Amino acid sequence: QMRLVESGGDVVKLGESLTLSCVASGFAMRYYAMSWYRQAPGKERELVAYITITGVPNYEDSVKGRFTISRDNTKATLYLQMNSLEPEDTAVYYCYRDGDLWGQGTQVTVSS
Repeated sequence: QMRLVESGGDVVKLGESLTLSCVASGFAMRYYAMSWYRQAPGKERELVAYITITGVPNYEDSVKGRFTISRDNTKATLYLQMNSLEPEDTAVYYCYRDGDLWGQGTQVTVSS
């Protein structure tokens, strides 16, 4: 069974850091581009960061310079390092395999 399982969400304060992880199972992650999305209450799900098969990252403008997406194909794990967190980053964060597979999400809450 193909699965993506996120972890690392937490309640943090303004300016703090957090690292999210997404473990892939049931398929070879190295053959897929991967992404992090987020969905805040009352808002649509939006792309946060994307990483190609070869490891080239891309970011949504509001997180550039603060977030870093990375992947370890040997561990079948996708990461999102989030620094200088802001209340506007509060959302459920989802891992996504290019094409068709979502994780269940992990909650990130940033208090001011």
